This record gives sequence, C-alpha cells and structure tokens, in this order.
Amino acid sequence: MGEYKLITPVAFIIFNRPDTTARVFAEIAKVRPPKLLVVGDGPRASRPGELEQVAVARAIIEKVDWPCEVLTNFSEVNLGCKRRVSSGIDWVFEQVEEAIILEDDCLPHPTFFRFCQEMLERYRYDERVAMISGDNFLFDRVSVSESYYFSRYLHIWGWASWRRAWKDYDVKIRDWPQAQLDGLLAAYIRRSGERPYWLQAFDEVHHGLLDTWDYQWVLSSWLQSRLAIMPEVNLVSNIGFGQTATHTTGASIYANMPTKEIEFPLRHPRHVFPHLSADEFTAKGHFTISWRRRALNKAKDIGTLILNSLSCMLKK
Repeated sequence: MGEYKLITPVAFIIFNRPDTTARVFAEIAKVRPPKLLVVGDGPRASRPGELEQVAVARAIIEKVDWPCEVLTNFSEVNLGCKRRVSSGIDWVFEQVEEAIILEDDCLPHPTFFRFCQEMLERYRYDERVAMISGDNFLFDRVSVSESYYFSRYLHIWGWASWRRAWKDYDVKIRDWPQAQLDGLLAAYIRRSGERPYWLQAFDEVHHGLLDTWDYQWVLSSWLQSRLAIMPEVNLVSNIGFGQTATHTTGASIYANMPTKEIEFPLRHPRHVFPHLSADEFTAKGHFTISWRRRALNKAKDIGTLILNSLSCMLKK
C-alpha cells in the first residue's frame, strides 16, 4: 500500500467544552481531512456562562488552516443530547455517503482515522456491517487474533459509518413494540441476565424518558441483523468524564483509557461473525443488571404507578 492520505469526511460534534474540543480538534488537524462537518448544540438558558462557552468552542473550528471544506450545523437553541446528536448525524449523511464521527470528548489515536477509512472502504457495500468503532473495552482479557473483530455491540466513542446503515435509524424506535412481540431480545441476546438491561433501556427510550440517541442506533442495527467492527486495541480515549459532562459525570474504568497504535497492514477475519468470547465479556461488564438492581427497578416502577394513581385521584 502507498503512503496513507485521509480522504474520508470527518464529522465533529461539539457543545460547551472548549478544553476538550481543542484537544480533539488538534488530532483532527494532524490528519487534515478534506471535509469537516461540525455539529453544535445551542446553550441552555438556565446555565449561566454557557452561551460564552458554546461560542468559544465554535470559534475553535475557525482554526482550520489546511485545504478543507468546512460545513457547520449549529443550533441556536438547546436541543439536548437526543435531538441534537441524532439530527446532526442525519444532516451529516445528507451531505456525504460515509464519515468518521467524533464527539468533543473522544480523543483519537492518529491511526484511528486510517483504520476507519480502510474499514469503510472494505465493508462499504456489506449490509451485515453497521459501523466501525474505535473502542476496545476488553482490557486484554480476551484474545483477538486479527486486527479487529465483529460484535453485536455498538460502541460510539469515536466511530464511522455509511449513509446506507444510518438510513434505518429511528430516534423514536417506533418498531420496538413489534420487536418485543417478535421476540427480538430472546433471539439476539444470549445471556438471560442481560435482557432486562436492554428491555429497560429500549422501553425508556420508546416512552421518551431518556435524553439519548445511542440506544436507538443499537436497536436499528439489531433489527437489520448488523454487526459492528471493533479494533484489537483501543484507539479512542474518552476525556470527558466529570461534572461538565452530559452523561459521563462519575468515575469510571472507561475514563481516559490509554490508546495504542494499530498496526498496518491490517489482518482481516475470515468470516463476518460475532466474536463470542469478546461479546460475552462485554455483556458481563456492561449490560447485565443484577437481581438487586432489577428488584430496585421494579420497586421504582411500582412507586411511579402509585404516584400516578394518586395524582389522578386528586385531580378528580
């Protein structure tokens, strides 16, 4: 292979954190993408000083100093995580057929971009593949013999995809009730202890209780029987954990994970099939709700029903 050059568009999702935005932008600048699509949410009126922070973060994009077409999609009002990210990615794939996508707290290793570009090209027309992730959360506990593996799970701290896959995304997951009737979780999730996690997540998203966009991406991919590509080493570090984060506000073993160079040429798996050991490890660590947690959730649901009933009685 000749000298590598990035030709893939990069989408950059920013908000109100100039410090992390500047660090991620610096890594993007090193690879000099020919097209940069920037999505930004508007400030919350209830947060003093956020208007200024949003403005400073957006001004960082003006530092592009290489030949690059810069497109922006900035909201002047606050849409929230669910609506802003999902509508922003909708807009990205209205402009381009494929893209590498980074949020303002996802710091990539330089080889992340080449990895994504090669995977986008190799699996461009393969409907079995939904996306390419830059994340590896296996902590060297599971052996991966090739440069990447296939997974049922979609990690989105630095990723890439195609218009052909995103077109099936539905932020309201309107197909979820029918998917339940069709037994999707029983068919797709091997571990019974994992099913309550996804049942709760999809139910809450479907009823508008979660301000998030990513569970919808998982469900849309599962409904199409698609897999994600995961690298053998971790290529992206989430530097956004803390009080200013929208969701990642607490301490976590996934915060500020070290990244490592992925070696080229890539060693490709022979088959497009999920790595069962890796997915088993992921399910146990990420997506299993303990019996105690399930009991607490059940009690919470009962409490909510009681409060709703009392509220209705008082209104009569």
